[in-house]
Amino acid sequence: MPRRIAFDYDRAIDRATQLFWKKGYSNASLRDLLKVMGIGEGSFYNTVRSKKRLYLECLDHYNRTVSRRRLDALVSPPTVSAGVRAFFKTVLDELDDPRTPRVCLMAASLSGDVLAERELKHRVVHEMKAFLGTFTRRLNDAKAAGELPPDFKVDVAAQVVVTYLQGLFRVIRVLQSRAEVEQQIEALLTGLGL
Repeated sequence: MPRRIAFDYDRAIDRATQLFWKKGYSNASLRDLLKVMGIGEGSFYNTVRSKKRLYLECLDHYNRTVSRRRLDALVSPPTVSAGVRAFFKTVLDELDDPRTPRVCLMAASLSGDVLAERELKHRVVHEMKAFLGTFTRRLNDAKAAGELPPDFKVDVAAQVVVTYLQGLFRVIRVLQSRAEVEQQIEALLTGLGL
């Protein structure tokens, strides 16, 4: 008979996600994780089994919560122009929130330590492709509806937006003004015809 979990698993995963999000995979020690999750080593190994498994759980949790909020902002507005701008507004609002680390957990996962682990790399690459796929579908739908011109390069535009976003997460810590970032985003989207 399996052992009953003696702690709030969802809360522990949320706290571990926050720690990985703040410190990164390698810099979040097992001791730090146990402390923030509020569990002992025995409970950790009996339920989660390893730091790698925990990280995978945290990536799933992040995608169900943070990434889902961002993608809902992308697909909910009636036009693609409004959707892409709502997406970036959601990202910037989260970055302005002092409770949120000024990076994206998925962007932070594009690091040597994570990508060196085959299983972690596979998950991160899969999630990045899924994210790009959502952008591509949104643009394709807009093109089919006549919101975008027939010669609009959907794949290129989606890749440029996603690449800019990853770069933004890398430099956001040194950018001082949200207004500057908003100007960059607007220039990018206008240049792409969005």
